[in-house]
Amino acid sequence: MTVPRTTRFPSEVAAPGRGGIGESPLRPDGTLKVRGEFAYASDLWMDGMLWGATLRSPHPRARILSIDIGPALELPGVHAVLTHEEVPGRKMYGLDHTWDQPVLAIGEVRHQGEPIALVAADHPEIARRAMEAIAIEWEVLEPITDPLAVIADPEGLKVQKRGGIARHQPVRVGDIEVGRALADLVISERYHVGIQDQAFLGPESGLVAPGEDGGLDFYVATQWMHNDLSQIGPCLGLSDDKIRMTMAGIGGAFGGREDLSMQIHAGMLALYTGKPIKMMYNREESFFGHVHRHPAQMHYEYGVTQAGKIVFAKVQIVLDGGAYTSATLNVTGNAASLALGPYEIPHLEIDAYGVYTNNPPCGAMRGFGAVQACFAHESMLDKIAQALELDPVHVRQINAVTQGSKLATGQVLHAPTPLAEMLGQLRAMPLPEALDPTDIRNLPGGASQTTHGEGVVRGIGYGVGIKNICFSEGFDDYSTARVRLEVIAGEPVALVHTAAAEVGQGLVTVEAQIARTELGIERVTIHPADNQIGDAGSSSASRQTYMTGGAVKTACEAVRQRLLDLAVEQGHAQAAALIGGKVVSASGEVLAAIVDVLDEGVIEETRVYQHRPTTGMDPITGQGNSHTQLALCVHRAVVDVDTELGLVKVVALDAVQDVGKIMNRLSLEGQIHGGSAQGLGLAVMEEIQVRDGKVLNPSFTDYLIPTILDTPPQRLEILENADPHAPYGLRGAGEPPTLSSTPAIVAAIRDACRSRGGNGQLTRVPVRPEDIIRSS
Repeated sequence: MTVPRTTRFPSEVAAPGRGGIGESPLRPDGTLKVRGEFAYASDLWMDGMLWGATLRSPHPRARILSIDIGPALELPGVHAVLTHEEVPGRKMYGLDHTWDQPVLAIGEVRHQGEPIALVAADHPEIARRAMEAIAIEWEVLEPITDPLAVIADPEGLKVQKRGGIARHQPVRVGDIEVGRALADLVISERYHVGIQDQAFLGPESGLVAPGEDGGLDFYVATQWMHNDLSQIGPCLGLSDDKIRMTMAGIGGAFGGREDLSMQIHAGMLALYTGKPIKMMYNREESFFGHVHRHPAQMHYEYGVTQAGKIVFAKVQIVLDGGAYTSATLNVTGNAASLALGPYEIPHLEIDAYGVYTNNPPCGAMRGFGAVQACFAHESMLDKIAQALELDPVHVRQINAVTQGSKLATGQVLHAPTPLAEMLGQLRAMPLPEALDPTDIRNLPGGASQTTHGEGVVRGIGYGVGIKNICFSEGFDDYSTARVRLEVIAGEPVALVHTAAAEVGQGLVTVEAQIARTELGIERVTIHPADNQIGDAGSSSASRQTYMTGGAVKTACEAVRQRLLDLAVEQGHAQAAALIGGKVVSASGEVLAAIVDVLDEGVIEETRVYQHRPTTGMDPITGQGNSHTQLALCVHRAVVDVDTELGLVKVVALDAVQDVGKIMNRLSLEGQIHGGSAQGLGLAVMEEIQVRDGKVLNPSFTDYLIPTILDTPPQRLEILENADPHAPYGLRGAGEPPTLSSTPAIVAAIRDACRSRGGNGQLTRVPVRPEDIIRSS
């Protein structure tokens, strides 16, 4: 196996000192990252390597009439130029076995940025010139860009041979006409969510080296190594045992690394040239090299009583998946099942569609279909409150789910913290004081000095989000962990090995905490993630602490049981009593007992952990126990709005979230802060602008993300209402705050606009300045 040169492997670090479950030991990779010594995928280097590059389509829809690679091959320093004809195996790949995306375009391109040809050269500048030298003759076609038109004519507007609609998921409960008869008021609205990018800072990058056995060594930044493996092998014509994958340092993910990017391309070039290949996207290419959040067009109609109780809901959600399937099938199912949020509504009709267009490809992103629905259902709750002149928190409380309530799919909620209580706790939090207007950094527009306080109004808004945790709809969700215990230098040391991706969420920290707690030791080392162990599933769906944490826990329990058995066999009664006791932290006696029993021996156990089974959604009624776990978060936003210029300053973004069990408060608070900031971005600034299928702003100059100056202080109330089915009772925590923060901020902006006599009609995110001016 060939190993590239890096500063050090990102996960091959010992987790120092004490720090079990419930404590907050520092991240083992934290110091390296702060000092700039952490080896990200883009830092990889190997002697004799070539640079790979990808030629991409400038058109969203076109036929390739001819392609001439001859001029590119003639350039000095160019080692290879490949098209789809050189794909050594299967020419198509796709997430979740959809297999509908070409490795390289075959006669036609279906979105701007679709890969067409590959180049390997001595230097990235030579590779760039070679791509410019490739001559392509095009027949440009009219792109299909309107998802609503696809719904109306799915056979006439086909991007894919399979039709225009990837999935239609209905949900039916009760009788809408009965609900209409009960309603005193019917309220409806259309909502629009723009395309949000994951905006991870580390671009797609990796290094692939040929092995002596004819296989390949991959060093890549991905969210799901074994899913990559299942696509790479068939396309490269290699068996799994010929592909060795090691996780490279990941600079953020948020769903954008679930789909393949450069993996197969670099593998093709490595096989063809016999040399190591490094590929690294620049920022513009990154915008075309990964999927984004599905934009949504939604129509909601609610019937309510004068008291504010919702008696029926009729909903249509249309998600634009772009040219290929990616995660659209599952995102559509999520949007359908969570379309109404955590509220009890007796009569409902939901129709969720995921469609194909020639717009940018969309797939997994933090929140996974629930973000779009959350913005709509929370906006509807505020619209009800305004129409009936009721308090928006009260409207949510009287419609909120409780223990034993059913979601739209018929799934019964078990052991949640009562939502009405969470809202009450949130309302009771102190509100921020008025900011000092003499410091222009406190005002909307900041240092640009657009205002000195004139036209600035404060608003308050609330948002509620409910998110499924782990994989849903009958997916065989599991994770694998291996734990090895031995004595090194007179002290017991555990080695924890999984294939789970550390994408910045703090998984390597939690794995070590679990091992310390279960084994009663101090020294734990986390093995670099690779495919020399079984699948750990994706670092998505807020699942890794639940799933891989569960696998590490059960593997540690098996190691401890063997250690106890060994102590009994050896007649170490005192050691057996210490090892067999409820170990919650390392002590001198426990450590000594382990050393006495193990001596020079080694105990190693591998375990696979699975959560309780789920079912698919009925294709007609949408009913089914499709989710493993559900988690709630509620936000209150306070904003200052310059209603004359349409500028917003988010002053506070407080939250209450039920996490079941606080595993590591420091990491947990970081997840809630980060999720809230991503929701803030969607609320007021983040959007990929697309016109006629073409991206207009593929850069961080024009695609804006929140900075530290945009992100407000957050008061957090973290609740621990344990889930009896989960390891330690925990609930996944990374995604729920991404849902509720966006509608809370928009509600606060509406509140500010209405205080100036405006209508506060804000129905799309991100909210634009002109939207605020019109609604003030």
